[in-house]
Amino acid sequence: MSELVTGEAVALELRPARLPSRALAVLLDLLVAVAVYVAVTIAVVVSTASLDEAAQTALSIATFVLVLVGGPIAVETLSHGRSLGKMACGLRVVRDDGGPIRFRHALVRGLIGVIEILMTFGVVACIASFVSARGRRLGDVFAGTLVVRERIPVARTGFVPPPPPWLAGRFSGLDLSAVPDGLWLAVRQYLTRMQQLDPQVGWSMAERLASDLAERTGVPVPQGVPPGAYLAAVVHERQSREARRAFGSGPASSTPSAAEASPPAAETASVAETPSAAGAGSAPYGPPVVPPGAAAESSGGARPEPSHEVPAGDRPGTGFVPPA
Repeated sequence: MSELVTGEAVALELRPARLPSRALAVLLDLLVAVAVYVAVTIAVVVSTASLDEAAQTALSIATFVLVLVGGPIAVETLSHGRSLGKMACGLRVVRDDGGPIRFRHALVRGLIGVIEILMTFGVVACIASFVSARGRRLGDVFAGTLVVRERIPVARTGFVPPPPPWLAGRFSGLDLSAVPDGLWLAVRQYLTRMQQLDPQVGWSMAERLASDLAERTGVPVPQGVPPGAYLAAVVHERQSREARRAFGSGPASSTPSAAEASPPAAETASVAETPSAAGAGSAPYGPPVVPPGAAAESSGGARPEPSHEVPAGDRPGTGFVPPA
């Protein structure tokens, strides 16, 4: 089953729901809706027994529209895509970009659902969902939505290590819109396997991926930052933006300012020259490499600080193995 491509390295790793789970969710929703419709209809008939036939017919039509059409639309809008049946099956309706749906999305899905679910007994919806690559029915196609799985079965997947603490928030101003999906997947695959690679080959692959990523973002890799740590920090920044957009916690910045894209030289020097900051969480990537001449000069006969440059033979195993 293919993953939902919202960020392709998204932390949620949502997957499109298929026909069986969607059919079960719709069946549960219909049972609840029909039960409510029957109860409301009985109440309306009892309370309007003194009215003429035309008024009773009008009330019956209004009850049908409000309960079986307006009810699901209101529930999906207020719950951001989680009806009772979808909650029971671990599903949610999201936009094509992974964000939460709004009223217009639920309205289009509900109106088209009357035709493809209620009037055709679900035949049209089943056929459309079966032939769709991502299991979408006609309402999803016209509304620009997708039903995804929220509960993902536990699988043995590679662990993506977090970036070193001294790189937290360092790349919050990068413009990541020009990075293709294939490069994100390659970087993620590299991060999950970097401890299994030959040190020399892994380091060269990490440098190549970091160079490709820097070329797409338009900002070079900061001096003194190992390529593996740079890749992990940028992927973490992208995942944070996708999570904020998916949960509606605020828009993620995609256009860097001049100050964010080019960090001050003092900041770069402090990161490269502080051994304690470099060693506090950069074990999977190795310490930052200090460029020539960046070490602090000795004064008053004090012993000069040792260089943090990693020899070629001792570089950590960082690299990427292309998927078979």
